Formats: sequence, C-alpha cells, structure tokens
Amino acid sequence: MSAEPSPPKYETAGPREVDALAVARHARRLAQAEAAPWLHVEIAARMAERLPIIKLQPKRVLQWSAFLGGAGQMLVKTYPQAEQRYAELTADLRARSMAANRPAWWQRLRGNAEAVVQAPDAVATGRAELVWANMCLHASPDLPATLKAWHTALAVDGFVMFSCLGPDSLVELRPIFERMAWGKIGPDWWDMHDIGDAMVVAGFADPVMDQERISLTWADGEALLRDLRALGGNLAPTRFKGCRGRTWRQTLLAQLESLRGADGRLKLSLEVVFGHAFKPKPRVRVSAESSLSLEEMRAMLRRSGA
Repeated sequence: MSAEPSPPKYETAGPREVDALAVARHARRLAQAEAAPWLHVEIAARMAERLPIIKLQPKRVLQWSAFLGGAGQMLVKTYPQAEQRYAELTADLRARSMAANRPAWWQRLRGNAEAVVQAPDAVATGRAELVWANMCLHASPDLPATLKAWHTALAVDGFVMFSCLGPDSLVELRPIFERMAWGKIGPDWWDMHDIGDAMVVAGFADPVMDQERISLTWADGEALLRDLRALGGNLAPTRFKGCRGRTWRQTLLAQLESLRGADGRLKLSLEVVFGHAFKPKPRVRVSAESSLSLEEMRAMLRRSGA
C-alpha cells in the first residue's frame, strides 16, 4: 500500500446517519484485533503534529475512544506530567485500554495507580483540559450529542482536538455500488463546515477546521478489502444487511479492477477532517426584562450628562 495525491471532490447529499447497532458490532470485533486500525495510528501522528499550535499545557487529558484511536503512549510522552484518563464505548474496549495503559512495575512501586478507564457517561464533568478524540466522530450515531459530551467533560478554557472521516472518503466505490445496485457503501459523513457549526451550537468557541486528502493504493483487491475491514465496516442504516455470498465477493473483486490507475495499482481516496476548539467561560444570562430603581435611573442620567 502506498499514498499519493487524491482525486477531486465528490459531492454528496442526504441524511448523515449511522447505525448504532452496527457501531457496537464492529466495536466488539475491532476490540479483538491485535492493535488499533492502521489508519488511525497514522492519523494520530498527524494530529499530534498540530498540538504545538496550542499553547495550553493540559494537566488532565481525556482520550475518547482511546484504544481504537491509536495514539498509544503518544500523549503520555507529549504531556508527561499530565493525568491521563480514557473513555471507551464498550466493556471489551475498556479492557483493552486498561491493559494497554497499565503502569509498568517500577511505576506501580512508586505508587502510580492503575489507568482510569470509563464509559463515556461516567466521565467526570468539567475536569479534562484536553479531550483527544482520534477517528471516532464519524462513527457516532449522534454527532451533536457527542460534541456536547466533549464540552461537558472539559474544564473552562480546556480544548478538544479531534479527527474523523469526511464526505469525500471512498468516493471511487460509490459508482460501483450504484451500478451494481448494492446499496450504500457507508454513511454520508458530515462536512467539516457543518461540524464547525455544530460545535458552536454545542457551546465551543473559535472552532478551527481543516482537512487532508489522502490517496491509498494497493496491488490487488484482496489487500484492499483486508485493509478496509481492519478499519471497521459499513455503518449506513440503508446498507445491504443480508449475508453476501462467495459469488458476490468475486464480483466485487472484479469490479474493483476498474480502480486501477496508470501505475497498475488500485486506488481509493480518503478525506480526513481535523478540528479543535475551546470551552469558553459561560456567558452571563440576561433576562428579557430588567428593573431599575429611581435612584439607579438618576445615576445613569448623571453619568450620561443628561
């Protein structure tokens, strides 16, 4: 597999929905993998390259979907003095995060406690100074609710940094699935501008969004399908939900041959969206009606020179 420049933008429209049952099923499968998905590890490294633009040195870090996020000990090395906590969707993933982040024996001798790994709804409110969420937002069945959960977990002036797939991902597969009447290849992922708007609605300030386009190539269809399976699976509610047979797989492999470029390799493109934003101080609520005493009105008039 190798990477090279990607094709131009492919417009999409339609409901941006994710099947929650499919998310849980794929999470159970990926929790049994030897390591985090290969792409997530790469994107985690690219996210980390953006951290120096943030001057705040967080003392409490919360990794959201930590095991599948693929950051490993990257944030521990970046913020060695920070308290590290982890939020995981399922019990299987919590077990993997607990094992992956267990202190070494010499750290335990010095009194270092076991890693704190919790379900998202058990995360402390207003504690984290950094919420790190790599390659998980596009798999959220309720994106606005996830953004709100990050906002709730953050302390005032803390920040979130995240990445996810954008709507121009795997666009080369869409004509094939449409031509063969195979249903959708995946959800219609959120556009980065819409995510930025949703962040403002969730209470974040100054969201900064950008994206990278990545082109991946493979020597053959079997390698392509193997890598895609390692990333998860089709989360679209309108996908074909029956069992595919061996004949269908052979037909798919044949159709994938149309993706070969001039170099003889199969090509797929990804759009990866990156974002960060801060949690501002709460605004003072102003009531619809205000009452002033006569003395207060006189004082205001004197100050205005009337």
